[in-house]
Amino acid sequence: MKTKPNKLWIIVFALGWLADFLFWKKNPGINFAIFAGMCLLAAFYLLLEDGLRPRPATLILILPFGFFAATTFIRADPMTVFLAVTFTLLVMTLFAMSYLGGRWYLYTLADYFTKSLQLLGSLVARPITFMNEVRKSQAEAGVQSSKRNIWPVVRGIVIALPIVAIFAALLSSADVIFGQQLGNIMKWFRMDNLPELIFRFVYIVVIGYALAGVILHAATESTDEKLAREDKPFLPPFLGFTESTIVLGSVVALFAAFVVVQFQYFFGGQTNIHIDGYTYAEYARNGFGELVTVAFFALLMLLTLNSITKRETESQRKIYSGLGVALVALLLVMLFSAFKRLGLYEAAYGFSRLRTYTHVFLIWIGLLLITTIALEIFHKERMFTLALLIASFGFAVSLPILNVDAFIVNQNIQRELHTKAKDNVPLDASYFVQLSDDAIPPLVSAYRDSALPNPLREQIGAALVCIQQQRNNSRDTSWQSFHFATFNADKSLTLIQKNLKGFKFVDTDYPNTVTTPSGEDISCSGYYYD
Repeated sequence: MKTKPNKLWIIVFALGWLADFLFWKKNPGINFAIFAGMCLLAAFYLLLEDGLRPRPATLILILPFGFFAATTFIRADPMTVFLAVTFTLLVMTLFAMSYLGGRWYLYTLADYFTKSLQLLGSLVARPITFMNEVRKSQAEAGVQSSKRNIWPVVRGIVIALPIVAIFAALLSSADVIFGQQLGNIMKWFRMDNLPELIFRFVYIVVIGYALAGVILHAATESTDEKLAREDKPFLPPFLGFTESTIVLGSVVALFAAFVVVQFQYFFGGQTNIHIDGYTYAEYARNGFGELVTVAFFALLMLLTLNSITKRETESQRKIYSGLGVALVALLLVMLFSAFKRLGLYEAAYGFSRLRTYTHVFLIWIGLLLITTIALEIFHKERMFTLALLIASFGFAVSLPILNVDAFIVNQNIQRELHTKAKDNVPLDASYFVQLSDDAIPPLVSAYRDSALPNPLREQIGAALVCIQQQRNNSRDTSWQSFHFATFNADKSLTLIQKNLKGFKFVDTDYPNTVTTPSGEDISCSGYYYD
């Protein structure tokens, strides 16, 4: 890139302008995927032009990149979209950090920390050092500085401006439509638009500058020649075996006592939920958060002890590994308790977003714990970070595959149809109004199902009327904001326009309500307790 620096700057600032064109005053949609894809293609083009070829392991990252980038305009659930954007950026970061070396799968947490700092430093300083290197190489090669040639360009622009202005005025008089279009363009240069134009120009430059830093980092700093703790420990072991075993043994004993108490819940089912005044909500809420916190800090403690504990003999290594395996096994039992609690809670109250996220999260953290046991047994502790990365990817991939909001609709409707327990809370169809466009196709399908009981169909119909009113209030029809979930929702709603005429939307009071054909008033502002 040193031989053709202008190509780098033209491309990165064009990407900065593309960001402005795609995102300025536009709702999220296909624009993020287009921008991320163009950034990756531009980076590959510039690096390959310089003869820098990626390692095969780096190219594997194209698969998760494509999946997550596409998810941003296919699914509309907020958590799913947030994770898709986050992991798209994470994959792009891994591209920059390991383009030439390709050993991202061997990174430890220490590697992620140090390499992230290096990348951040490249964002700030690398473009400046690159230009200094270019000037130095040009001076050594006797190449004339481009500064001496800039004034002919400036003079040409100054001469051309009045000539173009005269011809533009004449052409505007000759054609009214051309004059209107030219007038619209000139509005951009009015003084009251000047602060906005300056702001947009500045962030275009900032985006281009940062992208240049990332690409230059990939070209020069992504060889992965040395990873943390590869030759010697990042932090030499200093804690004695006795001290560590006492700490681990004490925690294992505490966890074992807790698990013994939990077995009454495994076999008692719903009958134990109300002991000591516990309600369903208290039983699930007071358990899940604390148990996940315990799992997190216990894993953190185990990883820290693994790094700092001296294990000088084979028997010491076996004892320590046995305690580590026991600790993780007990954590699995505790998380199974949380999973069972959540299942009972969902059976009584139905699914919500938070409960669905939690359900999927517990599965993946359980798989991570099982993997941790295997790594401890086979002394492959360095691979824990890769296992953590895979579990994180798995959780983020599971949500769009599951289609969270559509899953909630289907599960809650089926629960209403098949659950007869007296303690269970009836369906709150107004909760569906709070869901994204992903929920609309299954709601329409359910409403069109003639086999559903009429009271249930009317609740679903009322929810659809509320959703229609909300969607009509704010719509961005620009192609940059195109979203498959919105497209599918619009297509589904057109199928039932005539069927919803019997419902009456009432917006005279807050909260708004819908009167069903049978005369029941259903609120558009229901709330689901998580």
